[in-house]
Amino acid sequence: MIDLKTYGYTEIEEIPSGLLPGRITELQRERFTVITAQGEVTAVLKGTFYHSAETREDFPCVGDFVLLLPNGSGDSLIVTLLPRRSKFSRANYSGHAAGYTKTILEQVVATNFDYVFILSSLNWDFNVTRMMRYLTQARQSRGQPVVILTKADLTGDWSRPLAEVQQSMPDVPVHAVSSHNGHGLNELDVYLKPGSTVVFLGMSGVGKSSLLNALMERDAMKVSAIREEDSRGRHTTTHRQLFMLPSGAMVIDTPGMRELGLFGADEGISAGFSDVEERFSACRFKDCRHEAEPGCAVLAALADGSLPRERWERYMAQQQENQFVQNRTNYLRGKDARNQSAAMQRKQMKKNGGRKK
Repeated sequence: MIDLKTYGYTEIEEIPSGLLPGRITELQRERFTVITAQGEVTAVLKGTFYHSAETREDFPCVGDFVLLLPNGSGDSLIVTLLPRRSKFSRANYSGHAAGYTKTILEQVVATNFDYVFILSSLNWDFNVTRMMRYLTQARQSRGQPVVILTKADLTGDWSRPLAEVQQSMPDVPVHAVSSHNGHGLNELDVYLKPGSTVVFLGMSGVGKSSLLNALMERDAMKVSAIREEDSRGRHTTTHRQLFMLPSGAMVIDTPGMRELGLFGADEGISAGFSDVEERFSACRFKDCRHEAEPGCAVLAALADGSLPRERWERYMAQQQENQFVQNRTNYLRGKDARNQSAAMQRKQMKKNGGRKK
């Protein structure tokens, strides 16, 4: 028997007869691997998920706790998605999932984690602006963000990039580590306590698989070489998976994402740029657009240097992307609603012999 509490499970008040709780540890295509008190099982979704889910958010993901109907001779059936305490999402316009007809706008990457490790390598692809976009979504997720600067062994002096990240994200822990020689890995022990869950986020080639192997103390993941010309790598992780570390902590590894796609990031942006938004109340006009209005506190701060222009530009870039996603979401949902209404009308006309009722 497996104690699900070691996987972070908190017992709910009552489990319907015949159902078994478990945590999803892997997802490949439409087949799930779920750890339960009876061991590891494979499972598929109950058909009602495809017919009743309003958004892709309602579909189970790696890290989710679920209730399933066990099947000793085949795939078990996931029937209930239990409440999430945290989730990481990104915008997704890749089309429609198999068996799912509604527009997919939100892609849930991982759920039920305590920490978000934002990984960036200390090589030519080091980019603070990109890290801040990850940070915005990490704040939105309700997990605690931690920045991990990897491949410290390839950099003679990482004090400058470390200071740059700390200046841009003053309230976020930052660690420089090397999976090759072990530098800095002991600093991560404070996050890797038994029962805690960490999600790895970062682009291809930043060393997520190497770090996971170092923490697992074995080669759990294949490691691919990066390209010399731009320090970028190929996708090593091809699907999402939860790993149990020797420490008793869990890691959710995710495929590298070059395009993050901010989704519903209002709270995350406000939390990450509170120093910017607190200036808005000092503007003369409540509807100030901070462009050329007299008495604008933002323009005054930009002029005297108290608000760095780079920080304002990063704030505006994230706001514009977030607004674009919201507008796109509303448009596509409206389009889906119109298409469904038209389909119902055609179906009704067919029943009426081609006549409108």
